[in-house]
Amino acid sequence: MNRKSVILGWPKIVFGLLVFSLGVHLTIRANLGLAPWDCLGMGISYHTPLNYGLAMTSMSVIILLIDVLLKEKIGFGTIIDALLTGNFVQMFNDIDPFPETKNIFIGILIIVGGLALMAIGQFFYMSSAQCCGPRDALLVGLGKRLRRLPIGMVQILLWGTVLLIGWLLGGPIGIGTLVSTFGSGIVMQLIYTIIRFEPRNVAHKSVAETVKLLRSR
Repeated sequence: MNRKSVILGWPKIVFGLLVFSLGVHLTIRANLGLAPWDCLGMGISYHTPLNYGLAMTSMSVIILLIDVLLKEKIGFGTIIDALLTGNFVQMFNDIDPFPETKNIFIGILIIVGGLALMAIGQFFYMSSAQCCGPRDALLVGLGKRLRRLPIGMVQILLWGTVLLIGWLLGGPIGIGTLVSTFGSGIVMQLIYTIIRFEPRNVAHKSVAETVKLLRSR
């Protein structure tokens, strides 16, 4: 990696997050149940003074601490993710470019399409090698410790665990929740196999390493 690739990586990260956020919007727009992380956040809000937004923010901080314990790096990609993803999702929710569907089968197809866009978006910003957002860093960190499993299976195990905890806390689930939980890993594995991308093999640069690289001659 050189200074040029670092700088060119920033718009690549932004584009990836934009695609990822559109995928998230589609899974929400399908209106068939909350995704696992949202289910957990809602469950936490039922048992603490925190509202849903604060529960999700607190959860992100905790996940980030776990990432550090797993020795995953914090880079510019992590910062850009934190600043933009929520705002991008909200932008798509406000624009709401797709008509509402009341057909459950079309809704499932929309979720699968959203999961595909999320995986493609993850590829763009992960392949920039400037680190991931907290949840994706957790996925990669766990994946490195479960090398015998395909990354898609690690995703299913992670999301399944999150869903179980959210359900035990009373978080709402629906058929879309189950489709997201199991479909995310399958879709991710399929796409990454086709494009020959393995997130665990990306050598990420931390903020300090990137700044040092940018300052070098």
